[in-house]
Amino acid sequence: MSPAADLGRALCIITGASRGFGRALAQNVSRLVQPGSALVLVARSGPDLRTLQAELTESEAGRAGLKVEVVVADVGKAESLENIMRTCREAFCEDMDHVMLINNAASLGDVSKYVKDLSDMAQVDSYLSLNVSSALCLTARVLQAFPQHAGLRRSVVNVSSLCALQPFRSWGLYCTGKAAREMMFKVLAEEEPDLRVLSYSPAWPSRCATAVSVVRPICTDALSAGSPTTVTGPARRPAGRITGRSVQPSGGRARPPTTTSGKKTSRERKQRLLDAS
Repeated sequence: MSPAADLGRALCIITGASRGFGRALAQNVSRLVQPGSALVLVARSGPDLRTLQAELTESEAGRAGLKVEVVVADVGKAESLENIMRTCREAFCEDMDHVMLINNAASLGDVSKYVKDLSDMAQVDSYLSLNVSSALCLTARVLQAFPQHAGLRRSVVNVSSLCALQPFRSWGLYCTGKAAREMMFKVLAEEEPDLRVLSYSPAWPSRCATAVSVVRPICTDALSAGSPTTVTGPARRPAGRITGRSVQPSGGRARPPTTTSGKKTSRERKQRLLDAS
């Protein structure tokens, strides 16, 4: 393994890891960490998680000493965050030199509704709890549990979307959630200069295939030392004091599917675009 592709002896937490892009991330991260590392994989689907756990445990990385823990949980619930953190603390060893959190869990929501139709506060609160509050609170808990000290590097990745930057009709909740997370992690980068922060928008909708080709720059180049840059679409601009990156590859610039008569999106298309969760 080349130094550029070495994440060290790491504790890596990945949410939405049971399928799709999150699953591909877990598979590829397992090849970038040193023996003695630990993956904590979180998702709502227990059978899919345990299948992935068995696969990684039996892989070359697993045979070399990679520890794989799974937490079946809905990250939108407070008690789930407690279970995740308990597993993280148990998996962490003092000789680990890297803590990495990848916030991938998310949901598409109901894309048949315009903003004027979103009058149910409970529905909106539930969506934002899963897609915004959970990422904020889990990130805060990880940073509190593993404070900065000599010999420990910390990285946080936010899996983002073009919808964080550009509005699309009837995608109000999804765009709002992604935009909120984008700004939240920019603020985090300002507040924590020693923390490596990245918001990454994979090419879409082929997110699973994209993970194979982009996981190395996500986990290495984009989190390495050097002058950080914020990237929005094809345009680059200096990020000032921000220590993170916001990356939108050219493959991710495709528009979301247009809705029929401005109202309905097919079940098949919606399922294909659902974020792994």
